[in-house]
Amino acid sequence: MSQEFEVARDWFLAGRRVDMGELAQELSISRATLHRRVGSRDLLLGEILWSLSDVTIARLWPSCVGRGAAGIADFVSGYVRMANDSPPFRDFLRREPERALRLLTTRASVCQRRTTEKLETLLTGEVSAGRLDPPLPVPDLAYLLVRIGESFVYTDVITGDAPDAEKAHAAVTALLT
Repeated sequence: MSQEFEVARDWFLAGRRVDMGELAQELSISRATLHRRVGSRDLLLGEILWSLSDVTIARLWPSCVGRGAAGIADFVSGYVRMANDSPPFRDFLRREPERALRLLTTRASVCQRRTTEKLETLLTGEVSAGRLDPPLPVPDLAYLLVRIGESFVYTDVITGDAPDAEKAHAAVTALLT
């Protein structure tokens, strides 16, 4: 990891807004140099958010209860729960809701694309092991499951209702059984 990324990630985790001008000043480099090294603020935030998601995904699957449809439902709801219980993530979502949704829920985002790829790999493993009969082609199912998870992470921003991991669990269970 670059020093620029590490400092920005530390700021994010501390609940501090990642401002490119302040970051450049902290690192004693120009804004132009910072942009050359890390790209835009959106790219940097996307990579920070993905680094947190990747760690969550790696820890989550081994701890899920069961395999097959039950394990997948536990995985998606666990991911939603972890996101909803993360103060830095919730702070970012409250502080910059439009940016957060753009960075996290669009196909162009590194987070959604990579999360979908990870879930597709997990689903493929469950199908290959004979523990899951997917109702859709695996790539489509992975995308849909990510969107279900997103629906219950960003509920407060989208509808004003409280985020709810149990609803995500119920939705995935209904889809897969």
